Amino acid sequence: MSAAAVTPEEAAAAFAVLADEAALLAAVSGGPDSVALLALLAEWAQGSGRPPLHAATVDHGLRPESAGEAAAVAALCARLGVGHAILRWEGTKPVSGVQARARGARYALLADEARRLGGATLVTAHTLDDQAETLLMRLSHGSGPSGLAGMRRRGEVGGVALARPLIGFSKARLVATAQAWRLPFVADPSNSDRRFERVRWREAMPVLAEQGLTAERLGRLAGRLARLDEAAARRAREILAEVAEGAADGRLRLRFSALAKEPEEIVLRVLALALDAAVPGGGSHGRLERLEDCGEALLAAARAGLSLRRTLSGCLLSLGRDGVLVLAGEGRRRRGVHSSPP
Repeated sequence: MSAAAVTPEEAAAAFAVLADEAALLAAVSGGPDSVALLALLAEWAQGSGRPPLHAATVDHGLRPESAGEAAAVAALCARLGVGHAILRWEGTKPVSGVQARARGARYALLADEARRLGGATLVTAHTLDDQAETLLMRLSHGSGPSGLAGMRRRGEVGGVALARPLIGFSKARLVATAQAWRLPFVADPSNSDRRFERVRWREAMPVLAEQGLTAERLGRLAGRLARLDEAAARRAREILAEVAEGAADGRLRLRFSALAKEPEEIVLRVLALALDAAVPGGGSHGRLERLEDCGEALLAAARAGLSLRRTLSGCLLSLGRDGVLVLAGEGRRRRGVHSSPP
């Protein structure tokens, strides 16, 4: 059975969360997903009281055809009555990690354009299939619950609000929408280039679906994990406020003996929050496995009434026999997790 186009009623329900935004900036690459988003948004935005709609296309300059494809999107926007900007990724292009670097450049340019428009919310055409592929990729990389929650419907990039209103729709339905509306779209050859991990997972999806791991079920799993992640994150913030004690020397102290009474997941999340507070701007504190190893060692020492010192990604953690954990930045000496003698 062929997929059905997204109806205006379905689109209106998906876009309802955008009604109070100051302005919208649709990211349109020229592929079927994004041109379907553009057309659906353009029709919805004509309603009374809806935010003004703008669109932008990033020309990465990685293929000779990219300039023409961006111009085609500009023509479609003119036809739909939507203001459009072509954003060019200037400078020398990378020879490795191309997709990741291009993605970073794309979002940086789009965020700048959103700010130029007075704080527009960036709207992307991520689909249910994108969500499923993201979950599988993160699973293969060893992500924890937060990573496996996948892409959220609302987020932020470069200080700009980001919305993915169509993430509950399959790619097939957006392709069907583009076809039904007779919208011109292009196929990016990189979407079938097996050098890229996402493409390899995309090719595996039909096989997984035969065993019941459909995009719909993987998307539902991501949604359930997002609920659990939100609840655990809220509990971790509450517990951190209860066990944290500041000090005149700028160090952060945690009543770890009290924290140790919480489930291990909460302990790890509180440690992650405390590390962020102790080393502002430190970014990721290593892979999840290293945080888990550190947390397990601290819990074992606390239960045995022992002292312990560990370093984790630029932070020195010192657990005393009194059950108090002191966190302090260790500068640029070392990175990773290391045991230190008590």
